[in-house]
Amino acid sequence: MKRMVLSILVDNTAGVLSRVAGLFSRRGYNIDSLTVGETQNPAISRMTVMVHGDDQILEQIRKQLQKLEDVIEIKELMSGESVTRELILVQVSADGEDRQAIIATADIFRAKIVDVALDSLMIELTGNQNKIDAFIKLLEPFTIKELVRTGITGLIRGSGDIADFIDY
Repeated sequence: MKRMVLSILVDNTAGVLSRVAGLFSRRGYNIDSLTVGETQNPAISRMTVMVHGDDQILEQIRKQLQKLEDVIEIKELMSGESVTRELILVQVSADGEDRQAIIATADIFRAKIVDVALDSLMIELTGNQNKIDAFIKLLEPFTIKELVRTGITGLIRGSGDIADFIDY
């Protein structure tokens, strides 16, 4: 199975997220990651969707998305041609000597300690999926109390912008 990350420009109107997610659920496709936010143009939102499937399924997803009225433009975020990032917040039990080891691990990954309690630390880390996964793996010997991931977001490298696709 292949992974595909799509950057989708959509009209920023009520129900767009529901229509896009509905397309996936009606066809039995799973969304691995989904982020949505307004662009510099308040009339347009950008959805970043990561899915897995064989070539036929991935092409079908792309074609079905293009048929939606709200979809303005779809770009695939290819490795090496785009920059993708994810954010995690992780709360780890930390007392005694574990605290120093956790802080040292966070420093190696350039993570930030964003909350300190008597028995735990909350850490923020931004990076690509491999970096996030490696960080989580190194925290496994400690007790992870809670963890949340934002999902992937990204842009194609270069000087293009949404004005290249839209005439408003």
